[in-house]
Amino acid sequence: MPIISYLLRFIETYLSAEKKNCAAAYPQVLFMVSDELNELLRCSFVIVDKPRGPSSHEVAAWVRKLTGAQKSGHSGTLDPKVSGVLPVGIGKATKLLPFLTTKDKKYVCLMSTKKPQTDEQYRAMFARFTGTITQTPPKESAVAKKARKRKVYYIKPIQMKPTQALFEVHCEAGTYIRVLVSDFGRLCGGAEMLELRRVAVGNIYESSAHNLQQVSDAIWAARRGEESALMRYLIPPQEALSLRKVVLHDSAVEAVCAGAPLYAPGLASCDAKIRREDFVSLLTGKGEFIGVGVARLTSEEMGAHKSGVACTPETIVMERGKYQKNW
Repeated sequence: MPIISYLLRFIETYLSAEKKNCAAAYPQVLFMVSDELNELLRCSFVIVDKPRGPSSHEVAAWVRKLTGAQKSGHSGTLDPKVSGVLPVGIGKATKLLPFLTTKDKKYVCLMSTKKPQTDEQYRAMFARFTGTITQTPPKESAVAKKARKRKVYYIKPIQMKPTQALFEVHCEAGTYIRVLVSDFGRLCGGAEMLELRRVAVGNIYESSAHNLQQVSDAIWAARRGEESALMRYLIPPQEALSLRKVVLHDSAVEAVCAGAPLYAPGLASCDAKIRREDFVSLLTGKGEFIGVGVARLTSEEMGAHKSGVACTPETIVMERGKYQKNW
């Protein structure tokens, strides 16, 4: 990227921040980056392998400081003693976190029991709490302490010993594994959760997560002009959200960025199996992420209709003025 254009952009951002009496939007330690990396630093997700100890809020704050982003936030709080996959949104991606929070979760839990259990007893206990269950959030949680129904898709034993069991749980968002273990204890004479690790959030698995030291090293490498590692760690919204995609004609992009619905003539293509009311990723023809929309037609109807509203915008993150105004 030419140094003149970079400096002009930085000065413009700094002056704008000064007028608003707020911090500049760029990293505290100034370093030059490519346009592609700059876009990711403005709006992307970092999949952190959270260690045991710090809170989820502290981890998100560290990512914000490392990347120099104005804002950061996390999807799905992990207790300080819990490790695993923690998606952290930076910049404008914080507006998209609610779409990740509702994704299914997978955990691996190590549980101890007061009384010895056989493999058959463990399996029967796990089967009893598979399906729709009723839970009341623990007193430590920040949500209302009201009973609510949640789905447990499976509880799969990994290793079973008389007084310990290691198992994997695939469950709906908002399911508390600590409460689940407490429920097990009522059946088997007492149980305690020894360790818990989240291994997946939706389609984001622990294999794509990175610890904070790796993120820090990638930032320092980018300062030396080696951007490849940091580019791998910053996940574009359309990849992190895993929503079906709707591609717009260039002529419709600016109107949607301004909050207008996407009409059928502005639709270039779409994925199959989109249903009405589904959330979808809105993209430009170049693959740039515009935001999240709500489908008002099915995939088949989008392909057949020549008029009418195909999608309405839900959360838009692309800045206005990037594409030509055509109205």
